Amino acid sequence: MTAENDSSLSDFVLDATRGTAVALQQGQVLSITNLQGNQVVDTWAVMQSDPFEYSSMEHTRSVNSNLFYEQGMPVVSIYRRPMFTLIGDSTPGRHDTLLCPCNAAIYRELGCCDYHRSCTDNFHEALAEKQITLPFTPASLNLFMNVPITEAGELDRVPPRSVAGDQLQLRAEADIYLVLSACPQDITPINGAGRQPADIGLRVSSASAVDNAKSVPKEAK
Repeated sequence: MTAENDSSLSDFVLDATRGTAVALQQGQVLSITNLQGNQVVDTWAVMQSDPFEYSSMEHTRSVNSNLFYEQGMPVVSIYRRPMFTLIGDSTPGRHDTLLCPCNAAIYRELGCCDYHRSCTDNFHEALAEKQITLPFTPASLNLFMNVPITEAGELDRVPPRSVAGDQLQLRAEADIYLVLSACPQDITPINGAGRQPADIGLRVSSASAVDNAKSVPKEAK
């Protein structure tokens, strides 16, 4: 089922270059399917009870003692409370926690003279649909983004290592809004060598439903 960013549905498609805020209750799981394999998804979380408690990449790196985000790791808030955990990952892993969400200034640096959609815009537009306004943009978790780091500390920006159909599963550890942006970047190869943003598939389910699906033998699927 395709819905234009209607996060009230349990199974929908997030359109390329757009954002959405998905309401998750503690224990629910959001499955994110990379339909074309090349799409980066900038990701944030805010508490439903207090949107000023939001996901923190600096505290997440500290808690996990890792520059990358991998299966089994939580994302924590500015108060170091778990917000969601990556419980399933069919990609090679190592999702980026370092690069900032794209914004108008970045696209100006890249030569854009006219308006260009950005992950920053998507974040605020998605929250506005939930009647939430924040006066700043937190650092994003960049799912599927491939940012290798050299021994000298240099960062590169290369196409994702995911393939079409790869899926991530995020389990809510609190009642949160999970904010997602199908990154609009079409100038650098961060969304693949073709520089073409793509749709993302989303599904909300219970943790038990995910566990049952994993237990079904492959030949029965």
